[in-house]
Amino acid sequence: MSNTPYGEALGQTLIERSFREKIVMVGVILDGHTDDETDASLDELELLIDTAGADAVARITQRRDTPDHTWYLGKGKVEELKELCLAVDADTVVFDNELAPAQQYNLEKLLGRTAIDRTAVILDIFAQNASTLEGKAQVELALLRYRLPRLRRGATAKLSQQRGGVGSRFGSGETKLEVDRRRIQKRIARLEEELRELGRTRELQRKGRSRSGLANVTIVGYTNAGKSTLLNRLTAAGVLAENRLFATLDPTTRRLNLPGGEPVLLTDTVGFVRRLPHGLVEAFKSTLEVASQADYLVHVVDGSSPDPEGEIEAVRTVLREIDADRVPELLVFNKQDRDPDQVAQLVESHPGSVGVSALMDWGMDDFLRTLADRLRALSQVFELLVPYDRGDVLASIHREGEVVSITAEETGTRVRARLADASIGRLSPFIVDGQHGVMNEEVR
Repeated sequence: MSNTPYGEALGQTLIERSFREKIVMVGVILDGHTDDETDASLDELELLIDTAGADAVARITQRRDTPDHTWYLGKGKVEELKELCLAVDADTVVFDNELAPAQQYNLEKLLGRTAIDRTAVILDIFAQNASTLEGKAQVELALLRYRLPRLRRGATAKLSQQRGGVGSRFGSGETKLEVDRRRIQKRIARLEEELRELGRTRELQRKGRSRSGLANVTIVGYTNAGKSTLLNRLTAAGVLAENRLFATLDPTTRRLNLPGGEPVLLTDTVGFVRRLPHGLVEAFKSTLEVASQADYLVHVVDGSSPDPEGEIEAVRTVLREIDADRVPELLVFNKQDRDPDQVAQLVESHPGSVGVSALMDWGMDDFLRTLADRLRALSQVFELLVPYDRGDVLASIHREGEVVSITAEETGTRVRARLADASIGRLSPFIVDGQHGVMNEEVR
């Protein structure tokens, strides 16, 4: 990827800037939305801007029935925005709402400075944090899909003319390479093929883990809810865990032994956020599929957040988009050390949930017991009769399932055990016929 113009452009997005740009945030309150919701969304946008490496120095809002098709804001409000930008010496204007390419162009022309939207900021953060081959390809694909409709035709059309991110990562100075729609589409097609190949490799790895017979548990949650901290606490995975948005993008899987002794595979995933760009969801679909193919989801929620219910719904919205909403989930309200009263209230209002502090190691035993009980409820108890000369089968039952009881009989060892679906097929020859109390015919 690095030997292509777009790969080089993506590499340049990872270079630290020597200054922090000044940003003016803009929020438009449309029908069906309240002032409080808009303020909360702008507060989150401010965190995103800070994570991207810039400073939000002012904000402006306007209530409208529908967006203006030319500037999104009304003409008078755009003039007010221009004056505000001059007063605070802003470099860039960031809309919390999604801008159409024409609106973005018209705003830049009138304001005399870069105008971008929330999607561009999130893409910028992902570009900074992408580290693996697959992660970089996914981010570059999302970037190019975002830029394609914003490409400006003309004899001097260059990527440096394309706005669409915080600072120089998306604006002037990013690259001097001349691009056109055909080249971008060609690069998109190549990236899609690379990701399909990487997806096939990931699927083979997933099938290999499935053949192990271990239950797959996936950690999901809003960005910065403490998913990586929880994984590190439980498995000493050593995953980067920082108090910032989207600190990790790539899934990490580790083996975890539950209190009953049964092992499971625990996977950490990228964090979600309100209005996660559809292009990113599409680009990261192969990565996010780990959630849709899990046996159980551990949904981590920041219990100290001002709006935990909104964050829960934002995560579930993405889960529905990737067809993972059918997977059963365990709500885990994290950061109990920050706000124990609110966490207690949340646990009470969500029966079956648990409260923890992954950082302080509070509530971990209760969480693990609850997870083990939920997984046991999903698995069936089978009775197996294993010949004495098949010690390998007995070892496999102990390794892959939870042994409830074991007795010695004349013809072999009788075992009652909870087994996952992946194990049932392989061990079916040794499963006792429940009606007749004898081994299957093929085992005799």
